Amino acid sequence: MLGTDLFKGLNETLPEEYKKMAPQDLKKRAWEIKKELGNRLFIPGHHYQKDEVIEFADATGDSLQLAQVSAENQDAEYIVFCGVHFMAETADILTGDHQTVVLPDMRAGCSMADMANMEQTERAWQKLQETFGDTIIPLTYVNSTAEIKAFVGKHGGATVTSSNAHKMLKWALSQKKRVLFLPDQHLGRNTAFDLGIPLEEMIVWNPISDEFEGPTENLDDMQMILWKGHCSVHENFRMQHIHDLREKEPDRHILVHPECTHEVVTASDYNGSTKYIINKIKEAPPGSKWAIGTEMNLVNRLIQVHTDKDIVSLNPEMCPCLTMNRIDLPHFVWSLDQIVSGKPVNKIKVDAEKSALAKTAIERMFQFV
Repeated sequence: MLGTDLFKGLNETLPEEYKKMAPQDLKKRAWEIKKELGNRLFIPGHHYQKDEVIEFADATGDSLQLAQVSAENQDAEYIVFCGVHFMAETADILTGDHQTVVLPDMRAGCSMADMANMEQTERAWQKLQETFGDTIIPLTYVNSTAEIKAFVGKHGGATVTSSNAHKMLKWALSQKKRVLFLPDQHLGRNTAFDLGIPLEEMIVWNPISDEFEGPTENLDDMQMILWKGHCSVHENFRMQHIHDLREKEPDRHILVHPECTHEVVTASDYNGSTKYIINKIKEAPPGSKWAIGTEMNLVNRLIQVHTDKDIVSLNPEMCPCLTMNRIDLPHFVWSLDQIVSGKPVNKIKVDAEKSALAKTAIERMFQFV
């Protein structure tokens, strides 16, 4: 479920007039407002956003890059975040009290982030402490709510991104014997495996049933406690896609995100963060053939930019992430118009206590960037 802070403003709905405006008129208005507000406005845009929105971004990047630029920009009065709710929360946490963060469409979310809520996490932590004692440190993927980031900060842990997960996991294991990895089991498993931790020393915690999944005879050997969460987009890249591709086009390189299952990551040629995927394609030789396992807006953009390469989605039936893909041109322009009128909508505000704890977790990560 969405954090309670995010419900403020959900009663604000897009006026009909914006739905009826022609795309060229919406774009013209967006450029006019950008010019009018100047440095008072800053627009970060995640790589997964639609082209119609990303063209107005002042900075584009993955979760780590956008967290960094948000932290560095202390001048803009308004930050219109073209991403999803957990990213906008992170921007609010890292920016000053004089700055207002706006999310153009409050429905823009992340199903993975919603797979770990505070009640579940508190219950899990109590049971894990009873089982393992004070031998656990929590890490959370930045694809998580401010509440979960605050929980991790409170208990000595840090946030991670797919770009720095290896560094952060090494750090965590230097602090405690075990890691509770929230909320994406696949990134946790793939990262730990890369660092030499065998699958036999990882166990999944099911927050719905409040119990471990799998054999529990050797619990003391466990180094990784993986939260049972996942990305619904990246789980849709399956072994059958790889088998079919290897059979039909053995010369096509397979490049996937580490949010994919362990089997898919292991069977692929390369895996890495969004930034890694972008750079890998950029550096690839002309004429090379690629199948990419990540969100379709990014794959389509790579296809458009790198016309000298043959790029397809690893899953030929893939569609863009429904929640990452929420922000469109009408919502974007509406949010800008409301700023100009002095009545900004969809403001994201994390309360002070939660924000301070979450910021601690994020700043621990920044030490290793």
